[in-house]
Amino acid sequence: MATLGIPANTIAVLQKYNFNFQKKFGQNFLIDPHVLEKIIDAAGVTDEDFVLEIGPGIGTMTQYLCEAARHVAAVEIDRNLIPILEDTLKEYKNVTVLNEDILKLDIGSFAKEQNHGEPMRVVANLPYYITTPIIMGLFESHAPLKSITVMVQKEVADRMQAAPGTKDYGALSLAIQYYASPKIVANVPPNCFMPRPKVGSAVIHLVHHEKAPVLVEDERLMFRLIRASFNQRRKTLANGLNNSPEINLSKEEILESIEELGVPLTVRGETLTLEQFARLSNIIKSK
Repeated sequence: MATLGIPANTIAVLQKYNFNFQKKFGQNFLIDPHVLEKIIDAAGVTDEDFVLEIGPGIGTMTQYLCEAARHVAAVEIDRNLIPILEDTLKEYKNVTVLNEDILKLDIGSFAKEQNHGEPMRVVANLPYYITTPIIMGLFESHAPLKSITVMVQKEVADRMQAAPGTKDYGALSLAIQYYASPKIVANVPPNCFMPRPKVGSAVIHLVHHEKAPVLVEDERLMFRLIRASFNQRRKTLANGLNNSPEINLSKEEILESIEELGVPLTVRGETLTLEQFARLSNIIKSK
């Protein structure tokens, strides 16, 4: 039975192993059973699922995942946590613990070896300082994914699901929404963690698109356009693209492309939808 969500049990494990939190790994362990149950529920984990957990810590959420999933692969970078995980997960036969850096792991090969290339679910309480590289690394690996359900900083979750024209809308919003449908499923206050983070947190559920929601001929070009549009957020789209070293077009070609898109030449990038960025990318590609 999962017991580590109870604060006293977490404290007992930490004291038993004389564990010191590592700031460089962004370690904040969940100590709220209600939040843990909400994450498992939001992730939609069933006994048919293979789950990749990133950063299991002392195994708090891992225990809950093991009770819900067919198999759990828990990837932990901190080698000091491996003996603790071997202890806290010893009752579960459906878990594999890997002492690896998720940013260096070949996710595609991992999925083939661990789950025969079948779609898996990712569930994690992510270190906030590397949230975006981890999530984008999962999507860009093109590994088979059903969904990603993660605890992230509240403001990052807001940006992921933001709509065009809002203050939170940016390159991250477009990147996430290209690969998945995002939905914030819970807001989590600092007192649900040990040690307490200085910021609010949120659980966001990302359902991976089986097929890209827009037709784009060159993904890389589209994301170069998106980055250029938001690098100088208050400038017009035309000036943002013209000032970017990543966009090798003359000012005339940029203006022609924007005109062909059918929007005003004074438009700002922050008002364009994903579909419009895809269309603009296709127009520029044809030039």
